Amino acid sequence: MPHQHESFSNRSREAFHCVVCNHLVPLSAFGTKHRNHCPRCLWSRHLDEAPGDRRCACAEPMEPIAIEVRRGGEWAIIHRCTGCGTIRANRVAGDDHERALLALALRPIANPAFPLDDLRVPNS
Repeated sequence: MPHQHESFSNRSREAFHCVVCNHLVPLSAFGTKHRNHCPRCLWSRHLDEAPGDRRCACAEPMEPIAIEVRRGGEWAIIHRCTGCGTIRANRVAGDDHERALLALALRPIANPAFPLDDLRVPNS
């Protein structure tokens, strides 16, 4: 009996086009055996229930919203699904666009949640 998510698992063997910029994305990259995100714009698609399984039925675009720095200095891209709101992390690959990664990492500094006019350090 075929698995109910067979069409999603078959996708794991193919390259895919980015849901945002339409760039052809290979499934393997430097440092990873599979990938979900575009190396140019960093957008992803909600496909995995567990990393690499391609079984999620949502399949909506996932917006890159932040960078996570893991132990040892490894970076991961935090994505939020535009359909269901699920948040997932994907390891940064060696061929990901460095400027796109830096722009994402610097987003909170470029748009702080508080005014910068009067930055004073409180007295200790």
